[in-house]
This record gives sequence, C-alpha cells and structure tokens, in this order.
Amino acid sequence: MAIQPEREVMIEAQGLTKYYGDFMGVENLNFKVMKGEVVGLLGPNGSGKTTTMRMLTGFMPPSSGTIKIAGHDMQAESLEGRRAIGYLPETVPLYTDMTVEDYLGFMGVMRGMSADRIKRRLGEVIELTKLGAYQHSHIAKLSKGYRQRVGIAQAIMHEPQVLIMDEPTVGIDPIQVVETRQLIKTLGEEHTILLSTHILPEVSMVCERVLIIHEGQLVAEDTPSNLAHRLRASDRVEVEVRGPSGEVTTALRTIQGVTNVTRTGGGDLATYMVEFRSDVDPREQIGKLVITKGWGLRKMNPLAMSLEEIFLRLTVREEGI
Repeated sequence: MAIQPEREVMIEAQGLTKYYGDFMGVENLNFKVMKGEVVGLLGPNGSGKTTTMRMLTGFMPPSSGTIKIAGHDMQAESLEGRRAIGYLPETVPLYTDMTVEDYLGFMGVMRGMSADRIKRRLGEVIELTKLGAYQHSHIAKLSKGYRQRVGIAQAIMHEPQVLIMDEPTVGIDPIQVVETRQLIKTLGEEHTILLSTHILPEVSMVCERVLIIHEGQLVAEDTPSNLAHRLRASDRVEVEVRGPSGEVTTALRTIQGVTNVTRTGGGDLATYMVEFRSDVDPREQIGKLVITKGWGLRKMNPLAMSLEEIFLRLTVREEGI
C-alpha cells in the first residue's frame, strides 16, 4: 500500500498569547490547520476568537508565541504571510460610495495584482459570489447580505491560499445565511479556511473540524463526532411504543445498563428517551421486552450527542463543580 503524503500545514499557532495590560485575551493557544481543511473556531462571545483572528492575520502582534501562515513566520516574514491570506473581518471595511466592480478592482490594486489579472479575477469572483446583478451598483445600496458577499469577494480576489473569516453570517437574513454557508463550502474546495463563530449550526454544516475556545484557552480540538464520543458518559436511544405508558416506563428501566428513561407524550402511544451506559447496547433487550409484553414497537433510533451539548459541557461551569 502506497504511503499517503502528509498534508501541508497552512496555519500554525504555537504558544499564542495576548494580554491587554493585565487582562488576558488568549493564553497559550496551540493548533494547526492543514491544507484543504475547513476548520471552525467556536466559542461564546468574549472567548478570544476575534483576538485570535487578528493575531493570525497580522492585524495585531501577540504578546508571546509564534504564528506561521503557509510556512511564513508572521513576525519575521509578515508581508509574505499576509499575501497568502484572504481576510473577512466581522465588520467589513467597505467603501460604500464605490460600485462593487470598482471596489474589487481597487482591492486588487492594493494587493499588487496586475491589470490583466484583476480583469480576469473580477469576472471569476463576481460569478462565484453571485454579484453579477449588482456589480455596477453602489455598495451603499446593497443589503447587509450582499455587502457580506462583497467582503468575501475582496478576500478571495488575489487567490489566497488561506481564508480567515470572522463571524461570516452574523446579522444577515436566514436566506443569505444558507447561501453564505454554501459559498463557504464551495470555497473550501480551493482554499484552506478557518472561520470563527458562536453559532453552533455553522460549524456542523460547513466545518470538518472544530476548535473550541473558552475564556481565552483552547478547551477541545477534534471533529464534532469524535468530541461526542470522547465526552459522552452514556448513549441514548429514542423508542416509540404503543402501550400503557406507566408500565412501559417502568419496564424499560429494569433493563440492564439503562440509567434513565423519560417519556414524551401521553396515552397509549408515546416516545421514550432511554439513556444507557456507553459500555452496553440494550436495543435487542428493548425489542424483546416490547414484543414479549405485546406492545407495539413503532420506532427505535440511536441519538448522538449534539454539538450544542458538546459546547455546553465544555464551556458551562456549574456552581459546585
């Protein structure tokens, strides 16, 4: 079997720390993003996401630690590293008195692109971001969603290897959110992407890996499914049964390994959430029990831990724990 070559590291942070006076913004962050990955930086507001993004893009220096973008040290080779980055900040700095086409052309000039390359990329970028109907419109007349598209367009204008996006769907309407997420997926086919968000569905829909940051520290790093496997203390199965609800609940609780049973709905047809230890699988026993009792088994679905549950378990600290 041929050995697969290792993927190139496109974003690398080692010991990344930022203090604002005595206030700690982020502390000792260590992570890598490989070529071709779409990775989400997830955390509640105030967790240090934006500070991390600003350091990665060279907007502000770290107090300590190192950053490499596409192999370039962002302190020793800042210009080379910045050339490899397309950046979408949370608030996009648009010149609203310019048309979309003029603004993107201006950004191309600022990036040092040749006139021929700007002309070629304008058509490609406008088509990709679906701005064709608005390319001659002044940015001031665009909706928040379309301004966001212009922001993405300027970030990819110079064909960067790395895209860094800070809260790319905040403040836009639901239809634009769906379209922006689909655009990010498309961009992920050609770029390495790191996006920050506090919106949980964002990560599960567009990212293959997640970094969870809380109070300036990295508390977890993995795929959502692997995080669920590592964190769960029990598994769950949803069972829909036709039978006397009190008897069904009592009987399900007697199965070995079952730790809890909760019922939704009443009457003869109800749904039961059966929790059980992760080292056992009682589904066969559940089926046999229901059949033996003469009840009707309508449905039995295993349930994975949701990203919301993972996030809460890692970031919410209850009193007394």
